[in-house]
Amino acid sequence: MRYEILLIDLDDTILDFGAGEAKAYSRALTEFGVSPTPALLDRYREVNVCWWEKLERGEADRDAILVERHRQMFSEQGLNLDPAAFEDSYHRNLGLEHDFLPGARELLDYLKGRGYRLFLASNGVAETQYSRLAGAKLGPYFEALFISEQIGFHKPDPAYFARCFARIPGFAREKTLMIGDSLSSDILGGIRAGIDTLWLNRKGKTLPPELRPSYQVADLEEIRKIL
Repeated sequence: MRYEILLIDLDDTILDFGAGEAKAYSRALTEFGVSPTPALLDRYREVNVCWWEKLERGEADRDAILVERHRQMFSEQGLNLDPAAFEDSYHRNLGLEHDFLPGARELLDYLKGRGYRLFLASNGVAETQYSRLAGAKLGPYFEALFISEQIGFHKPDPAYFARCFARIPGFAREKTLMIGDSLSSDILGGIRAGIDTLWLNRKGKTLPPELRPSYQVADLEEIRKIL
């Protein structure tokens, strides 16, 4: 077996973040007296992605992102809402969502059954991620949970991976594989950390020439052919 240690992203790799995000954001808007239209949800996704990309590039810190994405949305939409209070509502609701991607549970069962050591590697907010992991009953699959808020760094920062590696007994770089859907955090981070990477490309995106994951798959089922 070439690999022994698997670092696995959570959102849009194991859990369907888009589905959970839509439900949580809709409930939060409703709590604040705003109708959750499809246009609002689509725009929020765009704004949210832009802010998290700023985090990955080191242009904003996590605490600022969590509030400023809502401030931008409310300013654009002419909504007189408190972005900090809304963030509390949104994350409380998001913590309740744990829809699986097709085949995710089956893949975890397969990997665990094959004797791989599984470690969660997530850039999410710790309180929210722990709530979702508990709801999905994912804890028993993982030897340890590496959530950026607690690690002190975030993907793709090599310091994030260095701290993860330091907490893995018997860590060997050549026996470790990073699995995730994000080129800018999972794949770039893994490459910078000197480990092999597997890109879950469910939406058929074009791979930029400057990034070369070790493997690329279109769905979770294909991972079994590699592992």
